[in-house]
Amino acid sequence: MAAPMVNSPVFPPMVHQMIAVGESSGTLDMMLIKIADYYDEEVERAVENLMTALEPVIILFLGVVIGGIIISMYLPIFQMGSAI
Repeated sequence: MAAPMVNSPVFPPMVHQMIAVGESSGTLDMMLIKIADYYDEEVERAVENLMTALEPVIILFLGVVIGGIIISMYLPIFQMGSAI
């Protein structure tokens, strides 16, 4: 299983090596579980970093929207007061 994967650019070299070790030691199922756990944690970290980066953008967007709503509510009141 590891030999054909070496020629594939889809899988990183670490996966090739771990599958080769699992095949030679007879614990391929455990190696595949370890690979899955590793990449699961990597995806979790990437999503967490993305959400951390997006929080300020979301807060700024909500501030602009709420500020626009408040200005649109009070602007006619102030214009009416200056017309009198």
